[in-house]
Amino acid sequence: MAFLTLSAIRKSYYLGKEEFPVLKGIDLRFERGEFVSILGESGGGKTTLMNIIGGLDRKFSGTVTVEGNTKEKQMDEYRRAMVGYIYQSYNLVPHLTVLDNVLVALEMTTLAAAERKERALKLLDEVGLADHAKKHPRQLSGGQKQRVAIARALAADPQIIIADEPTGALDAQNTKEVLSILDQIAQSGKLVIAVTHSQAVADYGTRVVRLADGQIEADERLRPAYPTQAAPQLKARPLPALASYRTAFKHLMYNFWRNSLIMLGVGIGLFAVILFAGLGNGVNGYLQNQINQVANPQVISVLKNPTGKKMSMERLQMAVQNMGANLKDATISEHDQARIKKLAGVQKVEANYILPTYRLTNQAKQQSGAMMQTWSLSDKKNLLKAGHVPGKQEVVLKKQDAIELFGEHANKALIGKQVTLEFQWVDSNNQPVVIKVPLKVAGITEGTSSATLVNAQTIKAALQAQNALTAPNMLAVKVHHLDQVEAVATKINHLTTDNKRVVGAITIGSALKRVNTYVKLAANLLAAIAGISLLVSALMIIVTMYMSVSERTKEIGILRALGERKKDIRRLFTAESLLIGLFGALFALVLALCAAAGINHAVAHLIKYQIVQIQVGNVVFAFLAAIVISFLAAVLPARRAAKLNPIDALAED
Repeated sequence: MAFLTLSAIRKSYYLGKEEFPVLKGIDLRFERGEFVSILGESGGGKTTLMNIIGGLDRKFSGTVTVEGNTKEKQMDEYRRAMVGYIYQSYNLVPHLTVLDNVLVALEMTTLAAAERKERALKLLDEVGLADHAKKHPRQLSGGQKQRVAIARALAADPQIIIADEPTGALDAQNTKEVLSILDQIAQSGKLVIAVTHSQAVADYGTRVVRLADGQIEADERLRPAYPTQAAPQLKARPLPALASYRTAFKHLMYNFWRNSLIMLGVGIGLFAVILFAGLGNGVNGYLQNQINQVANPQVISVLKNPTGKKMSMERLQMAVQNMGANLKDATISEHDQARIKKLAGVQKVEANYILPTYRLTNQAKQQSGAMMQTWSLSDKKNLLKAGHVPGKQEVVLKKQDAIELFGEHANKALIGKQVTLEFQWVDSNNQPVVIKVPLKVAGITEGTSSATLVNAQTIKAALQAQNALTAPNMLAVKVHHLDQVEAVATKINHLTTDNKRVVGAITIGSALKRVNTYVKLAANLLAAIAGISLLVSALMIIVTMYMSVSERTKEIGILRALGERKKDIRRLFTAESLLIGLFGALFALVLALCAAAGINHAVAHLIKYQIVQIQVGNVVFAFLAAIVISFLAAVLPARRAAKLNPIDALAED
């Protein structure tokens, strides 16, 4: 039984409906150890016959069998395991080194990495190129390139070597050397089929098949086929995904400066997204830090609910500003205070007062203001610029009040000074009562949370002295643990009498949540605007990938001829696009970290806080965005590359 058999092979090309027969019933049998030359003039069908034998052309009639098995399906596997190509134009991959060009074929064998490299170097040594392994094809002569092509063709240990005009571009000396190598390959027990139009080249083999006008004109044996011996063959396998990524990385580095512009475009968009997200984190953190410095987040402020219905925190705060119109209805009864104390999670309930309006006098000077509160559990000592927490008959003044009463300098020199507090309250009949309280300055407050605060017991004693209502209009409710705040606040909001809500709760967390929502909205809006540049980056990647497919058309044909599948070609270009995206994200991260460090250093003397805080989540989002954008940008170009006909791709200049 012959090793390779061609039976009734017919092939035609069509121009519209007109048929042009190229092969008109070819019947050939080949044995191992033969060096067969297929001789004929241009247009005689030699190259078409070669493509059919090599498994590149499947659109023909007739059968091709190898050792009795028909090769009509799994042509990628057939090319991987059985066929090695040597081309007149060498068809080396330009961005790969000599060694890597040989390793491309070995990637589709079961050899380990070290074994693949060892075999590649051995083959290069056999063709006299061991010292040129690290060079690129452009650094080699024509004869050297052809020897690299021979080493690559032999790498995966194929049983059929197809040489297409292997000496057409070589001088006499190189021609002799290449033919000698092909003869040695045949002597090793492989089938060598050389397509040529040169009689001198054809006479070098063991057999000459003359092809003319698509038919066998003559089949002449010059000498017997070389004897063959059974030998173990390397096992073929589909190309691993990692190999595609390695090849993509090498191409990326080969054209680094061109690709770096694309990476820069991707990186700038991602940099802005990361930076604005980090700025949003920092501003949120700064606001929370500032509020937490002067107020205890474990304390809930409780106010009377004037409507008996569900109220938002904003409406509840507005009701506080208007409580002066009916102070009696704004007070919280002892019964309701007791109900709050019994709620699970509540540690302490403290009665406090909000004075809707007040007036402070110091001899001939006076200062009027709105919304004075008593010092409560929610206030922290950090609120004080100077002095101490107000005790009985004491007050801490906000900076503005202190300046109005004592002059330009509001500092610790004012501590101990005397002022008189005057405000209006009501008695049990809801009649107005004017309350006057002599106070001593205990401290000064300053900052965004600056307020004038007085001791709660002092206010209560003054109210009792004037027979005014002493029920508080604000409670400070402290919970055991911070994570209980929202749950306790919800329970307080749901306290009812006669199906009407009694009180409402205000938490620092709620206030912060609202502020943080606005800050995040602004940061996200800025990041979204910056993200528009990512769309431009995606278009740049698409254009780059299409250009890459166009530039590497012949490489695609080479890889398909070596046995790579369509999915391997898709993965090759997708991998390159993903690498561009990942490098762009890495550049963006470095740039964002540097910018954050610079901004934080610049504002450190102003706020002593890291105003730009890039979190892990921001980095993860940026990298995921880069992966998604680069992958989507590569889908169409990669599909186009995979659909290319290997024969047409190999014919590309």
